[in-house]
Amino acid sequence: MNSLKRIDLLKDWLSKKLEIDFSISTASSDASFRRYFRVKTIKDSFIVMDAPPQNESIEAFLKISQILNTINVNVPEIYEESDVLGFILMQDFGSDTYLDVLSDDNQQRLYGDSIDSLIQMQKLVKKGLCHSYTQKILLNEMTLFIEWYLKRYKKIELTNKENEMLLTCFEKISKKVLNQEKFFVHRDYHCRNLMIQKSNNPGILDFQDALEGPVTYDLVSLLKDAYIEWDEEIILDHVIRYWEKAKINNLITNLEFSTFYKDFECMGIQRHLKILGIFARLSIRDKKNQYLENIPLVEKYLMDATERYRDFHQLRNFLDKLIK
Repeated sequence: MNSLKRIDLLKDWLSKKLEIDFSISTASSDASFRRYFRVKTIKDSFIVMDAPPQNESIEAFLKISQILNTINVNVPEIYEESDVLGFILMQDFGSDTYLDVLSDDNQQRLYGDSIDSLIQMQKLVKKGLCHSYTQKILLNEMTLFIEWYLKRYKKIELTNKENEMLLTCFEKISKKVLNQEKFFVHRDYHCRNLMIQKSNNPGILDFQDALEGPVTYDLVSLLKDAYIEWDEEIILDHVIRYWEKAKINNLITNLEFSTFYKDFECMGIQRHLKILGIFARLSIRDKKNQYLENIPLVEKYLMDATERYRDFHQLRNFLDKLIK
């Protein structure tokens, strides 16, 4: 079904659910087939998710929403939903993302709020409610770097030796991160998915891909964000603040900060490799070229982290040849 027919279907569905005149406008789209619309009536404003059932299921969104609601994490309240049509009518958190408003003056407070919410999710979401972040998933994510970033975006033909070296590095990285304590992982906990709210800040979006996995994953997403760059001292300050809170809440035990920070960096390397592959794929396959402007920052994160630790110098030496 084309997008024109879906918008007619959506308007028809909303007419039946709202039973009042409304206007509809585009709110946003994301890196998937999902689209979001803002729906306004005389009194209220809502967000409606359009997830074409042949491409996207809303089941995971509804499930994770319910889990997070029960622990008082601020996710949108859901008013109506249709599995068959792929529509969800939900609370409107407004238009101000963290990306829109973050500044030197407010970053301490806003990241403090988001770290508190992260600790809350990790502490209170019961184990076993989400699927596990397996080694296979971690490796599949990193191979996107080879298939889409190196081969398709950079047009690099790897030798068998280079390919084997990369896969060996990826296996080491995946084993290292799987040794971390495992908790709820949002998987896209960054400035575009955190909405400024007057109370119980932030409002959290785009949680449908959540898994149970390494404790540092969401912290890396938050602080080594592909869409906004901070000085290393600011990142380090927030990692320390998280580490102190995580220890108080018994999320991590017997871990020196230097060891924790290395875990954080290693998790970052996995995520940066994945993101470079995804951004290249979004441009080449899906014609979403806006993500290309974020590639240099992710490359920088990857170069910095692989330079810092001897364990990753083999990967860094390879990267030196292709990232200038």
